[in-house]
Amino acid sequence: MKCIQYSRFGPAADVLTLAELPTPDPAAGEVLVELSYSGVNPSDVKARGGTRPGATKPPFDQIVPHSDGAGRIVAIGDGVPADRIGQRVWIWNGQWQRPFGTAATHICLPSDQAVDLPDGVSEQTGAVLGIPGLTAAQAVFGGGAVAGQTVLVQGGAGTVGLLAVQLAKWGGARVIATAHGAGMERAEAAGADAVLDYTAPDLGEAILNANEGAPVERIVEVELGQNIDTDAQVIAPNGSIAVYGSARNMTPTLPFGPLLFKAVTLDVLLIYLLPKAERDAAIAYLHDALSEGALTCPIAQVFPLARTAAAHEAVERGGRDGAVLVEVQA
Repeated sequence: MKCIQYSRFGPAADVLTLAELPTPDPAAGEVLVELSYSGVNPSDVKARGGTRPGATKPPFDQIVPHSDGAGRIVAIGDGVPADRIGQRVWIWNGQWQRPFGTAATHICLPSDQAVDLPDGVSEQTGAVLGIPGLTAAQAVFGGGAVAGQTVLVQGGAGTVGLLAVQLAKWGGARVIATAHGAGMERAEAAGADAVLDYTAPDLGEAILNANEGAPVERIVEVELGQNIDTDAQVIAPNGSIAVYGSARNMTPTLPFGPLLFKAVTLDVLLIYLLPKAERDAAIAYLHDALSEGALTCPIAQVFPLARTAAAHEAVERGGRDGAVLVEVQA
């Protein structure tokens, strides 16, 4: 099989190389997936760059990066139903705590990590469902149904944010999103009822005004350290803040008093560790929304396998209007 691999941390162009390895055989309980697309996420570029907390060297001698992907099952191991052969699937946790991820023409992994892709859903979309899709679904619905509530999506123009806006709207919520520049139009097009500029000095007041003066029941938060004071201002009593990032401030100071006296739930998400029952529920939300035509997964750029380094650089630059994919068979 062809793949992209690295053996040391560093800039993408310096450490990512095209390689050829034996195509693996599925072990008991595993499937072999011939991949079409691999999704590139910020966590992938951070892992390759060595910026994860406490990481001093790669955890394996040779790493094929990326957790997300989509393709077709072409072989099965013992104990896997024969009718899985030929199924179109999408992948979650492809390279989580394993050396070989989805930046390759093939991947072997446990059967339940290859999820049947619903009819009519493209494999490009499938390659976005792992980290961005599951994160958005859990962030919106992890605290329960949102029908009749107001959901604030901080960073509503990012890949996760755009999916969260659509899912919350599909779930029956009033949706307020924050974004900036051209991102404001993208968040509005995704279905947000109100879109506010996150650089506004009076953002908290603007959020409350957009909700007719009432606080919001749930917040989907991309930058906790930067936004926690605003979140504490606008969250409703017994509300919840679903946090999936704080890249600009990894050691945030919390306004504990306001959070305490509203009995706020701070729900920190690491989608890799989502328990099975919650993951199954998130998958069901995604599939239902896709089947009902309520969810689209915007794609910003697609790179051939040999240009995976450029795909990493595109993610690092930020400011994207959708996901970055690698077409692994190209």
